[in-house]
Amino acid sequence: MATYKKRGYKPKDKLEEQRLDEQESTTAEVFSTLDESASKTEEWVSKNQNYILGVIGVVAVALLGYLAFNQFVQKPKDANAANELYYPQQYFDQALSATAQRDSLFNLALNGGEGKYGFLDIIDEYPGTKAANLANYSAGMAYLNMQQYKEAIAHLSDFSSDDAVLGAMAKGGLGDAFMQLNQPSEALGYYEGALHHNTNQYTTPKFLYKAGVTALELSQGDKALEYFERIKNEFSNSDEARSIDAFIGMAKSGS
Repeated sequence: MATYKKRGYKPKDKLEEQRLDEQESTTAEVFSTLDESASKTEEWVSKNQNYILGVIGVVAVALLGYLAFNQFVQKPKDANAANELYYPQQYFDQALSATAQRDSLFNLALNGGEGKYGFLDIIDEYPGTKAANLANYSAGMAYLNMQQYKEAIAHLSDFSSDDAVLGAMAKGGLGDAFMQLNQPSEALGYYEGALHHNTNQYTTPKFLYKAGVTALELSQGDKALEYFERIKNEFSNSDEARSIDAFIGMAKSGS
C-alpha cells in the first residue's frame, strides 16, 4: 500500500525520507504524463473537429434514414406482401389435401389467378420481405409435388428459416429433389442438414429414415445403421419405427 506524506509528518530516518521522495517523484511523473496526454488529445480533437463532427453527422443521418426506411417503407411493404400471400396459400393448402387436379391448384398457387398474386409474383414484387421468403418455401414445395425438381431446388435454396419444422422441411425437400434427380450423395447431405437443423418428433424420424435409406443406396451401411437405430431407440412411437427392424437388418448385412 502506498504511503503519502501528511502535513507535519516527519520521516523516521533517511531511508524512509528517500522512499517518500521517490514516491512523490513517481506521482509527479504520472500526473505530468496524464497532463501531456490530455493536452495532446485536446489538440488532436481541436485539429480534427470538423472531421469528427462529419462522422457523427453521417452516422446520425444513416441511423435516421434506416429508421425512416424501416417505418415508412419496409413495414408497409411487409404488410402488403403478407396480405398478398393469403390468396396463393389457400390454393397451396387445397392442393396438398386434394386427390384430383393437384397440379392445377399448385399452378394457381404459383402463378395466381383472378387478378391475385401467386407465390412467384410475391417473390418478384416484394423481395426481402418475410412473405417473399415464405413464398420461396411454398413455391419450392409446389414444384417438388409437381415433379419439377430443378425449380424446386432453386426456390428451396432461396428459403431460410430458424423455425424448427419449416427449416428442416426445406432441407429435406432439397434432399428429395436431389434423390429424384439421381444425385444421392447431394441428397444425403441435405437430409443430414435437416437432422442437424432441429430435433423433434415430426421431422427427425422422417429424415433419419430417408438418410438411412440413402446411405444404404450409397453402400454406407454403418451410417445407415446409425440412423435406423436412432429411430428404434429415440422415436419408437413414430411411423418410421414400425418396420425399422427390417432396415436395421439390411444395414447390418451391408456394413
